Amino acid sequence: MLRAWRADGETRTFTGVFRAFGTYVRPLLPHALASTAGLALLVADIAFLVGRTGGVALVLVLLALGLLLVAVPYHVALAVVAGTYPAGTPRAWVREALWFAFGSVSRGTALLGAVVATPVFSLVIPAGPLLLSASVPVLVGLVILDQTVSPDPTTPDQTEDA
Repeated sequence: MLRAWRADGETRTFTGVFRAFGTYVRPLLPHALASTAGLALLVADIAFLVGRTGGVALVLVLLALGLLLVAVPYHVALAVVAGTYPAGTPRAWVREALWFAFGSVSRGTALLGAVVATPVFSLVIPAGPLLLSASVPVLVGLVILDQTVSPDPTTPDQTEDA
């Protein structure tokens, strides 16, 4: 759907998203369940450790926060890659998302920056953070992906960066 909107000038993107939803739900469901369980575990760890004192608790809280910060660019990159290469497999999407999010410091920082900045800058719009926080970082990722020579998930041997 993203390719049709960006390349072919398709104008019915809103309804197209709902039509394309079914193609992504089943392949990405195991990944979504694992990510949700991991997020719940990290939030529980942080909630448990915040009230504790001592060096070990501080290190574990910072480690959990770091893992959360690493998961954010990866999941945005996964959405970008899956939307860009809808014919790919979930394994190829994961491999490409890892490369896209962490293969370059500037790409990962830009994705994380988009996720952090979007709710802050959209506070002036009523319901702005709710409406824009999921879409703007993905659109930023699409722009970054357009400017990057990325490997096609169907041919995993190419790994050059522009």
